[in-house]
Amino acid sequence: MSNQQENQSLKGKVAIVTGSSRGIGNAIANTLSKEGAKVVVTGTEEERTRIAAEEIAQLYGGEIDYYVGDLSVEENVEALVEQTLNRWDRIDILVNNAGGGVILPFLSHTRETLKTTIDRNLWTTIWPCYKILPQMIKQDYGRIINIGADSVRNGLWEHAAYNAAKGGVHALTTGLAREFAKYDITVNTVAPPAVESEPLEKFREKDPELAKKYIDIIPKGRGAYVEEIADAVWFLASDRAKFITGQVISVNGGSTML
Repeated sequence: MSNQQENQSLKGKVAIVTGSSRGIGNAIANTLSKEGAKVVVTGTEEERTRIAAEEIAQLYGGEIDYYVGDLSVEENVEALVEQTLNRWDRIDILVNNAGGGVILPFLSHTRETLKTTIDRNLWTTIWPCYKILPQMIKQDYGRIINIGADSVRNGLWEHAAYNAAKGGVHALTTGLAREFAKYDITVNTVAPPAVESEPLEKFREKDPELAKKYIDIIPKGRGAYVEEIADAVWFLASDRAKFITGQVISVNGGSTML
């Protein structure tokens, strides 16, 4: 039975949520679908991504599609955009969530882990923006929400390489916001701290002392819940936030302030 509601804030909008087969991205895809958007779920694992899309469609009765591929690769992003436009003929909302850093002391990184961190977090944001903005210009409408990181502001332990990538995402946000505002395209970033999710649990097992430091820096005394991040993304994607652009919105429990 569909849980679809009347007066959905995103009814008729088409949204791509990258990295949405699990975690933060999955919560965002669920929230946008619940609010009436047609959603493309993306991931790098075929079965997990397909199942995630099917579960969202079953929950909310909305139109859902999915795409599998590494979005740091230009050709894959082109295929994602083509698939979405072929089905729905527009793209209203882009949520750049695909990411995942290799968290290590800076000098413990290798050439490969440094490249992986930049690819996963910065190129997976640059290419979707680059390939989707022309369509948003054509529509004279668009909402881009990037998932950044509070660690960019607080210099979290062992996050230097990750912050280089996410800091690029924050900087891309402001540049695009100014350049494309005249087309009614807003560009913002939601920046969470540590998130109560599978990666944090694994890190707690690997290095409980350091994981505790990540939480202790947050005055609220816990990591963010994925639903809290998803709600911020929903707000920025909705018309309630149409005059907000070029901002980094911290959903961080107070780990950095102002």
